[in-house]
Order: sequence, then structure tokens, then C-alpha cells
Amino acid sequence: MTGKVDARGAFELDESQRMLADTVYELSRRHVAPRAAAIDENDEYPEDIFQLLKSHGLLGLYVPEAYGGAGLGILETCVAIEQMARFCSNSPLFFSVHLLATRPVAIGGSEEQKKTYLTGVARGELRPAFSLTEPHAGSDAANISTRAVRDGDSWVINGQKCYCTGSSVADFITVAAKTEPDKGAKGISFFIVPRGAFRVGRHERKMGMRGIPTCEVFLENARVPLENMIGEQGLGFKTAMLGFNQARPAIGARGVGLAQGCLDYASAYAREREAFGKPIAQHQAVQFMLADMFMETEAARLLVYRAASMVDNGDYRKEHVHFICAAKCYATDTAMKAAVDGVQVLGGAGYMMDHPLERFMRDAKQLQIIEGTNQIQRMVIAQNLLSL
Repeated sequence: MTGKVDARGAFELDESQRMLADTVYELSRRHVAPRAAAIDENDEYPEDIFQLLKSHGLLGLYVPEAYGGAGLGILETCVAIEQMARFCSNSPLFFSVHLLATRPVAIGGSEEQKKTYLTGVARGELRPAFSLTEPHAGSDAANISTRAVRDGDSWVINGQKCYCTGSSVADFITVAAKTEPDKGAKGISFFIVPRGAFRVGRHERKMGMRGIPTCEVFLENARVPLENMIGEQGLGFKTAMLGFNQARPAIGARGVGLAQGCLDYASAYAREREAFGKPIAQHQAVQFMLADMFMETEAARLLVYRAASMVDNGDYRKEHVHFICAAKCYATDTAMKAAVDGVQVLGGAGYMMDHPLERFMRDAKQLQIIEGTNQIQRMVIAQNLLSL
């Protein structure tokens, strides 16, 4: 299922996609919005939101029907993420983190792995996490030092990972490790490491995005069966990059939703707050900020929808990646700017925790960093354009 482009080049969601958007928006307005501030302030894992998504069959939107999912696409997943992100930045991680963590299985996994792990995630019976980053290997993913050595009918994995979101509640983690260290990126493989085989370390104290835990992960002689390797040995880096390409529009969708949430709240506030004898919405300086927020959010949305549609059409390889990077980069930059401008529209009130915009501003910063910083996105875009 995909959206359509009319003769004027305008993107339009079809009826079923609009119904999905309306459903998730209403669920989020009624159940997520009242919880968002407490989730952030208390650094509280939103188990109730997970159960809400599970009960409505929303956790497997992108999972094929053969594995218990809805059989929709990345576009529909982005539509759902966007609507939830208008109220809360933490709750959509149940879509985006799970999407990224399952990409290696979906791309390179065996039929048995897909039946077990994709089905488990789609039904809400398994919670995944994804682990590539290490203390000295972030954007330089090929420089990881975690090692996996074959020992009889098992792989033994040793290493330290960091910034692993959802790891403390994960039933399994898809872990990158080097099986052939002398081959660089071509020596990386991915493994399914179940709970009990890894140790969770420090819970990071984050500026924003405080509801879903982000932790260190230690693999200390972690032993997994041979069949827990995902795909062929040494293809892990390629699989990871393709997985990032598939999942990256979801980060853009979080940015679009956050920006739209800022515009919604700032516009409503501007209509009610008076200064110099009239609502501040009637002051041109405020109108210009709101107009910019609207234009940039609309542009970001179209970029994200296009990138998601490209992924659903199979166009997510190296020659297409600059479109996907552009969507993630522009949408998350837009989110940051919309949050800053939204706080400015509210003035002193925007700086207070009584209003959600200071939370949105803290959350927006994360989006410019994760799954490839926006500087990395710009490098990839330029390299593709210049055919480097």
C-alpha cells in the first residue's frame, strides 16, 4: 500500500492511510498526551503505552502478514509515528527502535529467525534492541572492537556497547561483532543475543527522550548458538547500512510529528495570550514564526513520505540513499527549529515545564544525532551527488 502522486505532483495519502493516521492520533490524544510529561519528568518506562499499542495490533505495522504483522509498509509506520510524536517523543520509540532492531532479521535472517523474532515483535511477545555503537565507534561503525569467535557449535562474543536504547527491557538484542577483524567492515557479522547472555550496565542520564532507557551493554563470553548469526558471515556491515536506510525515514517522521506538535501548541497559545491589547497571534513577528514553522514542517513531511515510499518500493540502496538522508536530516533540523521557535512564541511560559515545548526542545536535539548525525547525513548526500 502506498500513497499516490497526482498530476500536480502533490503527495496524498489514500483512505486507509488516513484512517490509520486518524486512529493513532486519537489514541495518542486520549492516552499518550496525558502521560507524556510524567514519562519525561519521572524517567518512567511507558509500559502502559506499549500495552496500548499491543492491544490495538499496531506493533507490527511493518511486519509481513506471514509473520503476524499488518503487512503494511514503512510509509504507514511513518504516518503512525508522526501522529504519536505530536504529543510525546518517547512513545514512538516502540515503532522506531523495534523497526531498526528487526531490520537485520528482515533483510538477512533465515526463515526460522523471521518466524521467531519478527512474529514475536509483531505480537508484542518479544521486545528487541539494536546494538552497534561502541565508546570509540559511533558514526565510524566499521571501527567496532567487539569480537565473535566460533567455538564448536557456538559463537562466543566479547565487547562493550553503549547508547543501546531499550536494552534493559529487551528480550533480545541484534548485536554487531567482528568475526574476521583483519577484514575491517567486511569482517562484521550480526547476532541475535537473548536476554541473559548480555549484561546491562549504566543507565544513561539523558537531556531528553527520558522514558525509554538507554544503557551500556556488556558481552562477557556471551555464548550463542551458531544459528543465531544473522545471514552470512561478514555481511553484517552491509546489512546494517541497508537496515539504517530502511529505518531512517522513521526518525524523520518523529521529527515531523514533533514539529507539528510545536506548531499546534504555539498556534493555540498565540490565539489566547494577549499583549499590547490584542492576542499575540495578531502580531506580525509571531505570525512570521508560525508561518515558517508551517512551511518547514510541510516540506519535511513530504520529504519523509517520499523517502518512506522509496523504501517500500525497494529503492533504498546506495544510489538512493541521498534522498533518505535528506528526509532524516531536514525533518530533524526542522524539529529542532520548530521547538526553539515554539518556545519563543510562548516567551517566558515556553521555558517552564508547565508547557510541553521545553520538553520538545530537549527531545528534538536527540533526533539530530541518532542513526547518523546530521553532519554525517550531509556528507553522504554530498558524496552521492558528487559520485564519490
